[in-house]
Amino acid sequence: MEERLRDVIEELGEDPMREGLRETPRRMAESLIFLTSGYRTDPMEVLQGALFDVTYNEMVIVKDIEVFSLCEHHILPFYGKCHVAYIPSGRVIGLSKIPRLVDAFARRLQIQERLTVQIAETIEQAISPRGVAVVMEAVHLCMVMRGVEKQNSIAVTSSMLGTFKEHIETRSEFLSLIGKK
Repeated sequence: MEERLRDVIEELGEDPMREGLRETPRRMAESLIFLTSGYRTDPMEVLQGALFDVTYNEMVIVKDIEVFSLCEHHILPFYGKCHVAYIPSGRVIGLSKIPRLVDAFARRLQIQERLTVQIAETIEQAISPRGVAVVMEAVHLCMVMRGVEKQNSIAVTSSMLGTFKEHIETRSEFLSLIGKK
């Protein structure tokens, strides 16, 4: 990978052997491996060690989860916040596992829409809750730095399953609790 990245630097018109760039191919390769580590993470395995039988049946929310990902179209970052909620039906997920699940999918080449759905569907598969809701807000550098160059635009996506999709009251409560209503 380092050799290919060295070639990319050269194709851009730079000298990959000049002082400031000599180690850049190695650093770029290390960065890309880290930023795509989600391909080497099984999202269901992330959750398996922290599923608990509990009779709790009210909304569980983990909000303001920081998200960093790479747009699959331009390999530029997008970043923002993810809000995840579910209503248990006999099982809950250890709270720290929800941000880990978000990272497992975010650390791949992604589009925000797919990322949002993957998080919701994995929680649904893992614990069969009464409902799952995921809202993600992100700034996409492919829109900020190039293309339309709109520095203040934020993309918002959602995935509502079960009672969050079927009942406006449940959805409204979730949106209110994350400060979006």
